[in-house]
Amino acid sequence: MSVLNSDLDNKKISFIGGGNMAQALISGLIACGVKPELITVSAPSANTRDIFTTQQINVVDAKVDSKAAVTDADVVILAVKPQMMKAVVSEFADALDKQLVISVAAGLSTDLLSEMLGGYQTIVRAMPNTPATIQMGATGLYGTDATTDAQKQLATAVMAASGLTMWVNDEAQMHAVTAVAGSAPAYVFYFIESMIDGAVALGLDKEQASALAMQTVLGAATMARDSQDTPAELRRKVTSPNGTTQAAIESMQSNEVGRQIAEAMQACYNRSQALSEEMK
Repeated sequence: MSVLNSDLDNKKISFIGGGNMAQALISGLIACGVKPELITVSAPSANTRDIFTTQQINVVDAKVDSKAAVTDADVVILAVKPQMMKAVVSEFADALDKQLVISVAAGLSTDLLSEMLGGYQTIVRAMPNTPATIQMGATGLYGTDATTDAQKQLATAVMAASGLTMWVNDEAQMHAVTAVAGSAPAYVFYFIESMIDGAVALGLDKEQASALAMQTVLGAATMARDSQDTPAELRRKVTSPNGTTQAAIESMQSNEVGRQIAEAMQACYNRSQALSEEMK
């Protein structure tokens, strides 16, 4: 178990919604030393509530009294689908007073969330990604002007329990966060999938190809993260003149793989913007 961040010491954290992302964040918090009895989950499904009850986490039946989950909380994490948000938060919005509200709902701006919450403004918007389920996530954060530095530190501590956190100063940059982190695990999975298919076509069996591709991506990402060199420099160091790696890189460059990746990220960015507009 990791050392508990002092910002989380004795903080009561309530989750509205108990789906996969809530479960991932809760796992991270408990792994970092947060006591289960300080966590509350409000969910309408008895099966979902049972998942948390077995972990000694407090549960609230959202269909009976959702206010009970937020009244005494220090942090309220909104982990429900964007299209359900308005109906869900209307049940407890008037119980908010000094709580820090963190939303992990994609596409919902802080202005729209504030409107849904009856004008409440102490809001942090978070864009995590699925590796948060193994405490290896990357999360972008944006806070409203009403959010204090201390509350931002608290939001950082909550989300850092599941991986890297990064603040942006302009909420519009959350679309870029979505393109480079929120949706990006799928790009990596697609790349791994393609490497496996390519290796099988070259004669390896699928088990061999999968093991080698996954370990290579994991090792390269870890090396890039921990090295003093940039990814571009690391690439140059392993690309011997007229060697096998150079042949592969030149093939990618001639096929404009870099441009295609940039265009894919732009498409993600554009769709993120469109979804935000659709939510208004």
